[in-house]
Amino acid sequence: MEAWQKKAELALSEIRPQFQVLMSELTTFKIGGPLDMLVEPRDIKELGSVLQFCRDEKLAWMVLGLGSNLLVRDKGIRGVGIRLAGEFESCEINEGRVYAGAGMKLADLAKQTAGQGLSGLEFACGIPGTVGGAVYMNAGAYDGEMAGVLEKVQSFDADQGSVWYDQPDLNMGYRLSRFQKSSQVITAVCLDLKPTEKESAEAKIAQLTCQRESKQPLEMPSAGSVFRRPAGYYVGPLIEQAGLKGFTIGGAQVSTKHAGFIVNVGGATSQDVLELIRYIQKDVKQKFEVELIPEIKIIGEE
Repeated sequence: MEAWQKKAELALSEIRPQFQVLMSELTTFKIGGPLDMLVEPRDIKELGSVLQFCRDEKLAWMVLGLGSNLLVRDKGIRGVGIRLAGEFESCEINEGRVYAGAGMKLADLAKQTAGQGLSGLEFACGIPGTVGGAVYMNAGAYDGEMAGVLEKVQSFDADQGSVWYDQPDLNMGYRLSRFQKSSQVITAVCLDLKPTEKESAEAKIAQLTCQRESKQPLEMPSAGSVFRRPAGYYVGPLIEQAGLKGFTIGGAQVSTKHAGFIVNVGGATSQDVLELIRYIQKDVKQKFEVELIPEIKIIGEE
């Protein structure tokens, strides 16, 4: 154990840090080497303690969420991974206004709001990440996106403390938000949803869930859709037209169910996935003159 990890055991004892945690256990891809330290702060005070410790020790840190959009390299991650827990996983629904912690599962929030007779978040019922991760990436599906339901977002950093940003200040775009260019941690959101019949909202969620289950390889480890959608094209059909459906490198395979997904068919390494991504990009570029840009976040030590 390194000196800073021994200090962390004392300084962050209430948060109970974990060391050398395999990222293959923390990501939906089931791939990735060890993370130096994992912490799960349960409120703003504990989050502040973690960020201050990282600053004092000059440690790199990142928020992991549910690890649903990550490809972690085989050598793992140096530094600190943060997963928001406790208060960050709760929500409060008051008529059409919804306050939710950034650590809450987005799909759970979509189902809860529908159950309260609120419409607007149904599109998110199948997005396998946290509320905070969805804001960070401006996640979307089925013609909806987070930018369309956000009223404001709370973030935290060691310098400013907690700050609320109104919707116009979030700089949302296709899979973009202001937080991608800052060191702030998204901690909570306020959503503005519309009243509807509870049965109508729940029926829409059931319909979208059925649609998703029939078209996406949810039974296999993956990081969701691999590439951003290029203008004028859909990624899955493009890769399928290139003849790559089912194409495999090592344990990584272009899904036979949806070619926009790469799945771990067993024992895939990050190198397998990266080689497959590069192969797809090269082939699609040669055949269709289309540049495919990864949507998943590729992190870790090379």
